[in-house]
Amino acid sequence: MAVRDPEATKARIFEAAVTEFARHGIAGARIDRIAAEAKANKQLIYAYFGNKAELFAIVLERKMLDLAESVPIDPDDVESWVDRLMDYHAAHPELLRLLFWEGLEYGTGALPHEGERQEHYVRKVALLRDGQERGVITDAIPAGDLLFLLTALANWTAVVPQMRRILVGEETDDRARLRASVKEAARRLVAR
Repeated sequence: MAVRDPEATKARIFEAAVTEFARHGIAGARIDRIAAEAKANKQLIYAYFGNKAELFAIVLERKMLDLAESVPIDPDDVESWVDRLMDYHAAHPELLRLLFWEGLEYGTGALPHEGERQEHYVRKVALLRDGQERGVITDAIPAGDLLFLLTALANWTAVVPQMRRILVGEETDDRARLRASVKEAARRLVAR
């Protein structure tokens, strides 16, 4: 008889859910496909993670925490932060897909776990505000707006690769030039 390992099962379910939600969104995702990929039964998914919407919220929350830990915002070196952010999303395209599916599914409505998300962003905005107060970045743009603009600038190339290819090109030199342009735009956006 096989020994059960609940933590390994949860990890397999989580990874299968990341893939499923990134491909199909909340409405299109199927718990039976997640169960099959994770080699777990559906009842375990519900027992460990709750319903499908709750599972999606947990998946997105953990992926965003990974981003926050991997690429902390640095108001003293915004260009380097943008560089690391672009690298992260190139290596982990599923996070932006999950965020876009969330936007399509919920629109401007309240999100599951929204309070925790707001707390997460309050800390990031506070770091930019600290940079503004120390005079290392502009205070002409409110810190929350600045964070929104910088992340949009850095993330858009990964979100719409077809437009990047059409407008910029697909050669290595084209991508390098665009990255340099994004970093220059970020530098100018935060300049005092």
